Amino acid sequence: MADIVDLRTQIDTIDDQLVDLLDRRADLALEIRRLKKESGLEIYSPDREEQLLQNLIARSQGRLGPESIRAIYREIMSASLALEKEVTIAFLGPPATWTHQAAHVKFGASVRYLPQTNIADIFSEVARGNADNGVVPIENSTDGAVNHTLDMFVESDLRICAQILLKIENNLLARVPREQIRKLFSHPQVFGQCRDWLRNNMPGVKLIETSSTTRAAELAANDPQGSALAGKMVAEVYQLSILAASVDDRHDNATRFLVIGRQSCPPTGNDRTSIMFCLQDKPGALFAALRPFDHWKISLRKIESRPSRRKAWEYFMFVDIEGHAEDKKVSAALKILREHCSVLKILGSYPCVDEAVK
Repeated sequence: MADIVDLRTQIDTIDDQLVDLLDRRADLALEIRRLKKESGLEIYSPDREEQLLQNLIARSQGRLGPESIRAIYREIMSASLALEKEVTIAFLGPPATWTHQAAHVKFGASVRYLPQTNIADIFSEVARGNADNGVVPIENSTDGAVNHTLDMFVESDLRICAQILLKIENNLLARVPREQIRKLFSHPQVFGQCRDWLRNNMPGVKLIETSSTTRAAELAANDPQGSALAGKMVAEVYQLSILAASVDDRHDNATRFLVIGRQSCPPTGNDRTSIMFCLQDKPGALFAALRPFDHWKISLRKIESRPSRRKAWEYFMFVDIEGHAEDKKVSAALKILREHCSVLKILGSYPCVDEAVK
């Protein structure tokens, strides 16, 4: 017992030092915030955030892994972000949705979260200054693009300033035994992500689509024959039991979310740029538009097309490219691309994230 007491005393001493250092860090963060305010700069700096996390992970030689380092510093940075002014983050609600969880992973517990009923409202709240940033889903590794988010970028002047890659693990939730389940509530995208599992494990159960996994859990909690497909965060909020864990057809299921704001990010050395363009109506336009990216050896990470809604059979192309819009090669490729487009819009450059977090 004497050894345990001695070790605990050492921990107490370290904790005292940590609190003092955190207070000093907070003072410095507050001074940086003051200088940013005077210069008219955005308070949230995703480029600085990602560089800091990468440096800390690289320096760590102890028992704490990358996920632990990220989780600890997420809350430290969240507290710093909210020091002087309450920072508000709009997200696709209600609370406990996957978008809420993604926003929490990015911004921590110290900011204010503002749930919105649809993606258009998230853009509106940020554009009007009622929210500092917004978090919107953009694509799922199994189910593909979220078209409503793509469509919102056509008219909006907001920029993409960060991305979040969140590992999705849907679970079968209920307050009743599995054999009593006759209804299963969830968002249609979730049903798509669990299609094979549902066919093999829930035959005869009625699938009922809902506006969100949170709404699904709410319905399941009040239905003696009901269940829901949703995440663990929802299970905790609505006090539902997990009857089957991680029922997604693919265990690498992940959803990519975007953080939108009024400014893009400066280069970090590991960036992605999202653009939107509409080609001139002439033969070979698409080939000519993409040729400069091949010439400069710039990887295209994603291509989606959406009807322009301006005239029949006209399409906007949404493309993610490797690199920052200010990089020499990317800038040169975009300059040539513009010559072949009736519309070209840079939606934002932001730090690249390749690993999904839980």
